[in-house]
Amino acid sequence: MRNAARERKAVVILSGGLDSTVCMAAAVSVGLKVYGLTFDYGQRHRRELKAAAAVARHYGVEHTVVSLPDIFASNALTKELNKLEVSGEIRAGIPATYVPARNILFLSYGLAWAENVGAEQIYIGVNATDYTGYPDCRPAFIEAFQQMIEVGTEAGLNGRAIQICAPLMQMTKKEIIQWGIELKAPLGLTHTCYQNAEPPCGVCDSCRLRKAGFAEAGKVDPLSFRPMLD
Repeated sequence: MRNAARERKAVVILSGGLDSTVCMAAAVSVGLKVYGLTFDYGQRHRRELKAAAAVARHYGVEHTVVSLPDIFASNALTKELNKLEVSGEIRAGIPATYVPARNILFLSYGLAWAENVGAEQIYIGVNATDYTGYPDCRPAFIEAFQQMIEVGTEAGLNGRAIQICAPLMQMTKKEIIQWGIELKAPLGLTHTCYQNAEPPCGVCDSCRLRKAGFAEAGKVDPLSFRPMLD
């Protein structure tokens, strides 16, 4: 007979990036039966979808890809590659890569899936410490969505509200990487680069955050980056 704890379920919003993969590792590590949920919203970094599938296979979890065609067609993450500016520093403010209401949609689908399969938790890899420019990656957003679950779902009205788990919220990229290594997360399977480059470009904001995190952690990134040109 399977351990009763193993029957507890969680939906993990799995992008294929480093943060969501660490969330997957965290959910698996506490014995949850995990359902991976990935979104194809026309993102030009298509390698992310392959990475998500690879991570799901690594953990042997059920993996569902939801297609959201054309909803984000005018966003920097879905436009042609030359539309995304690349600079030598991470800029303050809301970045060009902000996708309108993305996490609202992702969590809404995750919530519906969680109720459908009887999951108690939804894991999402949002983080407010390294990159505060995204309004839907802040604690206030997660708290507000949790309140919506409590008043707007059957489970919530019955006192069994599905819980949003954002374990990386207050962690630095260094700390996320250290935890991922501790959990033996397959960081080498992940994709970070906004440019869809292979090897990763090393200069987009996402690549820079990743490189800085590994450097601060004193660890070697299992992914290699393009050589920097003078």
